Amino acid sequence: MNKRLLFLCFYLLTNVFAQNNSENNPPNILIIFTDDLGYGDLSIQGATDMRTPNIDNIAKQGMIFKQFYANSPVCSPSRASLLTGKYPDMVGVPGVVRQVEEKSWGYFDENAVTLPQMLNEAGYHTGMIGKWHLGYEKPNIPNSKGFQHFKGFLGDMMDDYWTHLRGDVNWMRDNETEITPEGHATDIFTDWTIDYLKERQVKQQPFFLYLTYNAPHFPIQPPQKWLDKVQQREQNITEKRAKNVAFIEHLDFNIGRVMKALKETGLDDNTLVIFTSDNGGALRYAQSNSRLRGSKQQMYEGGIRVPFFASWKGKIAAGSTSDNIGMLMDLLPTFCKVAEKEVTHAIDGISLLPTLLGEEQVTDDRHLFWVRREGWDYGGQAYYAARYKGYKILQNSAYEPLEFFNIAEDELEKAPLNSEGSEVYRKLRMALQEHIKKSGAIPWQKN
Repeated sequence: MNKRLLFLCFYLLTNVFAQNNSENNPPNILIIFTDDLGYGDLSIQGATDMRTPNIDNIAKQGMIFKQFYANSPVCSPSRASLLTGKYPDMVGVPGVVRQVEEKSWGYFDENAVTLPQMLNEAGYHTGMIGKWHLGYEKPNIPNSKGFQHFKGFLGDMMDDYWTHLRGDVNWMRDNETEITPEGHATDIFTDWTIDYLKERQVKQQPFFLYLTYNAPHFPIQPPQKWLDKVQQREQNITEKRAKNVAFIEHLDFNIGRVMKALKETGLDDNTLVIFTSDNGGALRYAQSNSRLRGSKQQMYEGGIRVPFFASWKGKIAAGSTSDNIGMLMDLLPTFCKVAEKEVTHAIDGISLLPTLLGEEQVTDDRHLFWVRREGWDYGGQAYYAARYKGYKILQNSAYEPLEFFNIAEDELEKAPLNSEGSEVYRKLRMALQEHIKKSGAIPWQKN
């Protein structure tokens, strides 16, 4: 056998080994989490005045969930559910965690087991970039909750995307060190993400990256050139809508930068990518929830149903869709299943991995609950929604009666059902009552 043939055999064996080794390696996990993104505010979701090719491409390369839900119509509770696999009021976050303690309606359970803690045990490097919104000091900051790397914003909303302050306080951190980066927050978080991916490229360790943008949460502040482009293109658009469209298109551009870096580093060959949002869009800022009824802060579908796309090369069929019901709390067991990490403690979510892989799965044979406790006009009272299969009860204030809908037949919630004498309604009320009773034992105030 001559030297050329020996070299060819060695080359082929090496590449086969590398391919098998890649297939056997635990997959990386990247979740791209947006803030207040409306169900209808992407071109792939039907927006005709908006162009979001990069986010659309994630959907086209994988699976679209048509019935995916946030765990609450506001920020903090949904984030708590994503990171714990539990209902937010079961981990002390029924409402918004704020920097002024008397205005805060949640305190993240110090003993809650988090997703990054579990993935650390599975051998993953865990990173977070962007908005946290679950606490401002130890033990409720990202590094204390399992993230080995954190670079982002501890607070809730930014008063300005260029100064990054909230109430004149700087919550930008590099792990636990205060920093003052310059530029638009969406650009900054993207730059940091690209740096992280380049660092992980040379590491022989799977990673979990939680990339959580502040955008498109108000104040709606797109860079001027992006606004100019939209106003020139969309002749009949209002200024308020144009700002929102430009804001999301700027976000889409940056997500495109992230996906490009993932490909250029070769990490896309073995990375599960999830794209979703923490709650529905705010209609008063000209955001869109498509034809769904309601807005952020409401329990109608427009307040809690969110876009959800998942891509994973060679695993999730491109162009696939699912009508199965999923929630943010389902991501912890899903990711743990992907990482082959057993969940041994009690959680409320279920793994959606069978659905993602195109297998048969029943996800609606469970009672689902949504909660928000808040001050202001809500008077410190909690209000709820509950669903079982196609039926749903809801209220948008603790001071109004529950409405009853058949979502399977009335997706737009236009025709409330008569609850009197309905066994379905009674069972939903009883299930919600038991949940309220159970969650009532969980403290949600620091002291």
